[in-house]
Amino acid sequence: MTALPDWMRPPRAEGWFAEDLDSLPEAPRHTELIDGALVFMMSPQRSWHGRVVTGLTVALMAQAADGFEVEREMTIRLDARNRPEPDLILTTASFDPDRTWYAPEDVQLVVEVVSPESAHRDRTVKLHKYAQAGIPHYWRVEDEGGAPVVHVYELDEPTSTYAPAGIFRTTLKRPVPFEIDLDLNGLTPPRRT
Repeated sequence: MTALPDWMRPPRAEGWFAEDLDSLPEAPRHTELIDGALVFMMSPQRSWHGRVVTGLTVALMAQAADGFEVEREMTIRLDARNRPEPDLILTTASFDPDRTWYAPEDVQLVVEVVSPESAHRDRTVKLHKYAQAGIPHYWRVEDEGGAPVVHVYELDEPTSTYAPAGIFRTTLKRPVPFEIDLDLNGLTPPRRT
């Protein structure tokens, strides 16, 4: 077995903390911290995933109400040991070109576009962690034969858990966190046969 590079060794006996991600320039792009463990996205990203994330980013930016910003592939510092990187967030924090993470109280919506590599984390681990952090809205986008299907959740504050708010195919219309009307079929080009 080859030796691990020095940067992969935790800086303390307790392991990794959220602030450590900002001092790991050698780490692969899209490195997350989940329960104090570094998680690397090592498999190649599918074109479908990139198109859906880009399409959602553009559509949400066009519809965003005043006081909202759309950001992609930025971490959220949930607590000292968790700093996941969702595909997309909707935040009330103002734009800061030097920002490297967002606080959960500034995040209104998290969107995870499921990849084979991230499926378990997106469907279970992150669903729970985002709810516990108090993020009001969570969307999980699944690939259904090439078409994006959006599973929408809203936070039930007394229980700090997400309640399903619908599964959307073709179009997605939501009144929160602002009026949203999305053509889901338009997020990816049709498959050629």
